[in-house]
Amino acid sequence: MNLEYYKDLVLVLTQKEIKVRYKNTFLGYLWSITHPLFYTIISLLAFKVIMRIQIENYTLFLIAGLFPWQWVTNSIGAAPFMFISNASLIKKTAFPREVVILADVLNNMIHFLLSVPVIVVFVFYYGQQPSWVWLYGIPLLCVIQFFLICGLSMTLASLNLFFRDLERINNLLITALFYGTPIFYTIDLIDKKKYATLIFIVNNFNPFTPLVVSWQNLFMKGSVDMMLVLKALGPALLIFAIGYYIYRGLRWRFAEVL
Repeated sequence: MNLEYYKDLVLVLTQKEIKVRYKNTFLGYLWSITHPLFYTIISLLAFKVIMRIQIENYTLFLIAGLFPWQWVTNSIGAAPFMFISNASLIKKTAFPREVVILADVLNNMIHFLLSVPVIVVFVFYYGQQPSWVWLYGIPLLCVIQFFLICGLSMTLASLNLFFRDLERINNLLITALFYGTPIFYTIDLIDKKKYATLIFIVNNFNPFTPLVVSWQNLFMKGSVDMMLVLKALGPALLIFAIGYYIYRGLRWRFAEVL
């Protein structure tokens, strides 16, 4: 397939997703930041005010993790329905089905990037300034997260056509990932003796851990730990390869089961 046609197809579908997302909405762009801000307020009250968790600049810490996580939640949450909701298009038109997934993930990435100015506001509020490291750190982490989410989304979207219970299990998966990722806590706060196994799982089997910690380091400290980046990149590429393999193996039956 012509690369230019492929690119145009992804862009057209992404534009469509953005228009549909804001169609007949009054607040428009504000919906991109309302949900993570709401979670920030709730988490701040629960963990900082009530439980008195000791993390410096905790509001910024929460936002630095929750805003990128909103991209994860939106994309993976919608993934099982992506081929189902585009059934008429898939059955009637010959085109690479994976662009439906790519467009959705790209759409949610754009909304995350549109929320970065809000993070900047909180950075200034805590007496800090955006770092020049952001210029390469944000694109770098976006690319890694894009591949990771695409891989998971292709897996979920493909398998859900044959195992419809997956769309219900998916909500449990997102919840488990959320609480198993150090978004509102740090690994250092976990008792290393009592929960050594839990720490090992969070650090080594959750592909979002190094990614979220990298976002937090970038927005709070203006730094990029390349060891963490490589630790995030490896699983992201592996999961993308697995997701694409599953999609390639099942796509010939999509029109049959839709």
